[in-house]
Amino acid sequence: MAASRRIFTQLRNSTTLLTKNVPTSGTRRGTAMLYAVGAVGAITGLVYARRRRGEAAIQVGLPVVMAKEEEEKRKFWQRAPAQHKMSDRERRFREFSSVEYKGQMYMTPRDFLESVTEERPRPRIGRRPLMDDDVSHMLKKTPSRHKGSTKFFRSMHEEGIISFTEYLFLLCILTKPHAGFNIAFNMFDTDGNQRVDKNEFMVLQEIFRKKNDKRKAKEEAEGVSAVQKYLLADGNVQDTTLLVHLFGVKGKDDLNFQDFYKFMDNLQTEILELEFLEFARGMPTISEIEFAQILLRYTHLPDAAHDAIIERLKDRIPEEKGITFDQFKPFFQFLNNLDDFAIAMQMYTFANQPVEQAEFKRAVKVSTGIDLAPHVINTVFQIFDEDGDGKLSHKEFISVMKDRIHRGFRPAEEYEHADDWLSFASCIKRKVKRNPLMRFWQYDQQSRRSSGGYFS
Repeated sequence: MAASRRIFTQLRNSTTLLTKNVPTSGTRRGTAMLYAVGAVGAITGLVYARRRRGEAAIQVGLPVVMAKEEEEKRKFWQRAPAQHKMSDRERRFREFSSVEYKGQMYMTPRDFLESVTEERPRPRIGRRPLMDDDVSHMLKKTPSRHKGSTKFFRSMHEEGIISFTEYLFLLCILTKPHAGFNIAFNMFDTDGNQRVDKNEFMVLQEIFRKKNDKRKAKEEAEGVSAVQKYLLADGNVQDTTLLVHLFGVKGKDDLNFQDFYKFMDNLQTEILELEFLEFARGMPTISEIEFAQILLRYTHLPDAAHDAIIERLKDRIPEEKGITFDQFKPFFQFLNNLDDFAIAMQMYTFANQPVEQAEFKRAVKVSTGIDLAPHVINTVFQIFDEDGDGKLSHKEFISVMKDRIHRGFRPAEEYEHADDWLSFASCIKRKVKRNPLMRFWQYDQQSRRSSGGYFS
């Protein structure tokens, strides 16, 4: 009760100050008094609750409290440690990985598939911790590479673990043209014996990780040497689903080029099947509209431009003909050859002028060896030909399609630097500044301070 009396005494003076300059209108003075009484009741209740919990008594000097809070916030952000700035891929791996083993995050095969076909992970609460028995059971169920198929990742579902370096390797495969498979294999085959063993595979994975961290070439060379020594020691490598699948349970198997090519081709086909079946819903074909939605899925086009393309396509192809998977797959394999296609187009047109469908088809065939279906080419032209003159600006087409193969790595402001305290604070500041009500409140606060504060 003594605390309550002190509170009333202090607030009586504050109430007098709050209502001193209020016009003498009964309604306005009554409203002001009502707010003051409400404040007294709220603070008294807070003091009583804090007393019961054994906490320190609250101070009523409102300007002092506000100043102290601002000072504490400033000190907090100064104390917040500078976090490692993650790459887009690392951030996405952390976002989609759903299991944890021995303090390390891992993706399940299902997580990986979702990370390359969905913009956001499925809702979950935390990561599922794995025990030694869980991992051992998963690895025993992993099929050998001789049983590999275009359903490998889907068949494993959540019964497997994929490390971050393996994630980078798999992403690299998805954007590799078939002509580049041999180059990729030779990169792994460091001793040039036309075989890739487990140690060679792990060393190049470490290079992927270092390049993801954007480290210097000298550090990479030193890192490879260190990793080679590390891998030669027994028991230093945590077996994963991918390692067991490619190199066997004991890690003694090795890969030839045919094995390597088959694995990479199966992975690309599985991802394309997954995207196609999502829209086909059990049917043998997808519509031209659905083809456009898949094609534009990860591009940077504004919503208005995206919607305009869909509406234009509806007008130009009013009757659905459908696109089969056998027509769908070659086109998306062609997208992995965009650089070669760009060179072919420049040589073909000389002046970089818009091209017609026949020229487009020939350029694809010459640069990639892929023969696209005429209906697919026509659909692509209806998507990108804005003025309907039957010609396509291949520069704009290439620019948009390069966004497409990034597969979900476009920055999102709400998720950027999710684990970086300072960036999080910066994001909140941006949101506050854009809010007109908040800007009005800040202006009001500045006006009050310039006139001497709340109690002048």
